[in-house]
Amino acid sequence: CDSQHTWGVSQSLRYEQTPGARDFQTHANPVTVENLIDWVSQLNVEGLHDSISITGGEPLLQGNFLEEFLPQLKKAVNLPIYLETGGHLPHQLSQILPYLDMVGMDMKLPSVSGEERWYAHKDFLQRCANSDITTFVKLIISQNTDPADLEKAANLVAEVSPEMIVYLQPVTPLGELTHSGEILAPSPEQVLNWQGEMKRKIKQVRVIPQTHKMIGQL
Repeated sequence: CDSQHTWGVSQSLRYEQTPGARDFQTHANPVTVENLIDWVSQLNVEGLHDSISITGGEPLLQGNFLEEFLPQLKKAVNLPIYLETGGHLPHQLSQILPYLDMVGMDMKLPSVSGEERWYAHKDFLQRCANSDITTFVKLIISQNTDPADLEKAANLVAEVSPEMIVYLQPVTPLGELTHSGEILAPSPEQVLNWQGEMKRKIKQVRVIPQTHKMIGQL
C-alpha cells in the first residue's frame, strides 16, 4: 500500500521463479540491480506480458535506485514500464520520467485516507502531463468520503488536463469492518452521484472495484 502508515522494511523478500506459478524463493532484502534484472528476465516469457509494473509500498521512495535500475531494465526487457504511485513525490518522479511509459496515481482524499497532499499531487500530475506519457488518477472512496474532497480533486485534475481518466475505486471490504463495526463501502447511490458530479469537469470518470481483494491478492 502507498499509504505512509503501512510502510515497513522487511529483512527478506520473495520472488517468483515461474510466471503465475507462485513458486517463490526467499532472498535477503535489500537486493541489487543485478538481482532484479536476472529475476525479471527469467519471468519474461515471450508474448506473455504487456508491461512491467513498478509498485510498492511507495516505489518513489527508492528514486535513486530506480534511476539506476530502469535504464538497465529497458535494455534487458523490451516492455513498457508502468509506475503505480501515491503521487506525492514529484521531484523523485522527475528522476525516472524518461524511462516511464504509463503512470497510475493514487490521489489521497483527506476524508478517506487522512492524508492531505493537494499541492504535491498537482505538481506531480503537471509533470506527468508535461512529459506526455499515459497517466490516470485513482481515487479510493468510502461511505465517509466528503463530496468537497471529490470536488477539489476534480478541479485539480481538470486544471492539469480534463482529458485525463479518473477511476473511482469504492472500498471493497469483503467482510472487513472498521473499529466501529461499520462496513466502509459506499452505496451505489453515492458512487453514481459522485461520478456524475465529477464528470461535469472531467471527461472520463470510471468506477472499478478493488479487484485485487476480490481475487485474494491482498
